[in-house]
Amino acid sequence: MTKRMMQTAIVGLLTVSLAACGSGDNGGASPSASAPAASGGASPSASASLGTLAGWGSSIKSEYDGTEIKLAFASHPSTDAFQKMTKQFEELTGISVKWEVMEEGYLKNKQLLDYTGKTGTYDVLMVDGFWMSEYGAKKVVEPLDGYLADAALTPEWFDYEDIVPAYRNGISKYDDKTYGIPTAGETRFIAYRTDLFEKYGKEPPKTMDEFLELAQFFNGKEDGLYGVSMRAQRGTHAASGLLSIMYNFGGGFINQQTGEATVNDPKSVQAMQFYVDLLKNAPKDVASYTHEEALSAFTTGKAAMWLDATALATRILDASSSQVADKVAFVPTPEGPEGRASALAGWNMSISSLSKKKEAAWAFIVFMNSKEKAKEYVQEGGVPVRTSIYKDEELAAEDLSYPVQLEALNDANVLVEKGISWIPPHEKLGQILDRVGYYVSSAMFGEVTVQEAADKAQKEVQDITGK
Repeated sequence: MTKRMMQTAIVGLLTVSLAACGSGDNGGASPSASAPAASGGASPSASASLGTLAGWGSSIKSEYDGTEIKLAFASHPSTDAFQKMTKQFEELTGISVKWEVMEEGYLKNKQLLDYTGKTGTYDVLMVDGFWMSEYGAKKVVEPLDGYLADAALTPEWFDYEDIVPAYRNGISKYDDKTYGIPTAGETRFIAYRTDLFEKYGKEPPKTMDEFLELAQFFNGKEDGLYGVSMRAQRGTHAASGLLSIMYNFGGGFINQQTGEATVNDPKSVQAMQFYVDLLKNAPKDVASYTHEEALSAFTTGKAAMWLDATALATRILDASSSQVADKVAFVPTPEGPEGRASALAGWNMSISSLSKKKEAAWAFIVFMNSKEKAKEYVQEGGVPVRTSIYKDEELAAEDLSYPVQLEALNDANVLVEKGISWIPPHEKLGQILDRVGYYVSSAMFGEVTVQEAADKAQKEVQDITGK
């Protein structure tokens, strides 16, 4: 009898999925995504031991002490927070963690090369929600539904349902299967200058029409002041900026049921026209802006409004680096002709499908992303993804944007409930965003009309998707 089978027999947690585990790799085979939870659930004594972090850690340590797992992560505040918490995990479980942290663009290439080369270097992958369709389709990552359903592997204190629904359902799934656990997320909302709005007797925008009218009103109202700041750099950033408002007009880049290109659909064209018209009220060099330049323009007082990622709110509110920290407030993305919607993006932790230590990797994911450790994670600089954190009075007092962030996330979930992913689900998404963004920029520069830009982008997206 293997060590795994002896241990699970003692604690009453033997299941079909775990019984197949070998002793050689100390990690075991993964549970089937469609497998039921452990038959009859964990035994009372086992449930009691798993009911506390210490008890769970003791159980994991008895099984995986001495195991090493390897991680491929992006440079990111969430990564920094997880690294600060790593020593606790190692001491609790006996599992050692080897980090490999790199820039986002390099990360994806490294992960895919590891997969296509069948090297299996990594056990836990940090996966952008924008990559999830590709990773799921190519089977780069492991389905996690079986892990989540197994009480022996996922204790109650992990509390999966506490993760914000928009994140849980909108950035971590492909083909109705869960491939990642959200670790850091963002929607988008508007920050506005309260001093300027009070001075001129204006209210923050509730609709897209009001948003444009206010941008036009404030543009040039004072020396060096512009109406709005947003990301709009040629290519992916311009496409991402357009997506900030597109679903509120009912448009999209592809039909998410049929996969057909819809860039020149009248609603998509309307959204593109709005975006181009809005950015006429932005700083003159806005066509070179990523999220960083857009943020800088707002925090240095050059723009009356800003629409971008909620994850950047802490920098707007940081008096040491923001000139508007004491005169800013937030509202959700304005309602459009097709109603309310909001952006949805973020990062996940996933298990490499090539990992030979899948259960040890899952233990790391459970510890780091549990409700039990969520507050510590945020206090260490991590980006929240849990409802309980957004409602935590102490944390909300430190970040005044929390209530509006949660409201914006509820708007983001409107799309999820409609069966629409804010991140268009296609394995060639990167190419789609690049080409759409290229033609959006062309329209901004006046090289083509918006309709011409939409028609040209439509043809290229059709070539990419084959539909």
